[in-house]
Amino acid sequence: MNKKEKVQFVIDTLERLYPNPPVALRHKDPYTLLIAVLLSAQCTDERVNQITPILFEQADNPYDMIKLSQEEIQQIIRPVGLSPMKSKGIYELSHILIEKYNGQVPADMKALESLPSVGHKTASVVMCQAFDVPAFPVDTHIHRLMYRWNFSNGKSVEQTEKDAKRLFPIEKWIKLHLQIIYYGREYSPARGWDIQKDIISQAIGRKSLLKQFS
Repeated sequence: MNKKEKVQFVIDTLERLYPNPPVALRHKDPYTLLIAVLLSAQCTDERVNQITPILFEQADNPYDMIKLSQEEIQQIIRPVGLSPMKSKGIYELSHILIEKYNGQVPADMKALESLPSVGHKTASVVMCQAFDVPAFPVDTHIHRLMYRWNFSNGKSVEQTEKDAKRLFPIEKWIKLHLQIIYYGREYSPARGWDIQKDIISQAIGRKSLLKQFS
């Protein structure tokens, strides 16, 4: 297969396995998604989904969030880890949303990236999942699989994102980002990787990696 055929093989396989991939983080609007994604840094989606209902019961919008102190937010979100930094970010960005954006989450990448504790990946997730604007957020699963499939060199997530956007059609980015994550978790994990299960890597994987299994 040439590169174009390999890309199409990935698209077709993922479409067959995950025709309707759900957004893993529970949310009801752009603000609750933004907070959930921020909390998910270095934490599992499952853990975040256990904590967000407790937080959102008290504050599911920036106006209610700033009624809580940073310490109160930190106490609630402690189980997701990095709670001092995350609580500070949530408290400060809620103030900014009220002061600058009438309490609304801006549908603008640069504006999102300027918010405290909101990096490029978080902003990208919010753009595509909350506002349906094409973006390709790269998490550890996508970074790993793009390398295993020989679609990127694995040097940096920035490079992986550039390569993903170059290889995959823009109209597929939003869905593909989710499909690759689900595939990585189920078929091509970082630990306990079973090449017999990983049908995509078996077919198109980086030869130097596949040699380990031959």
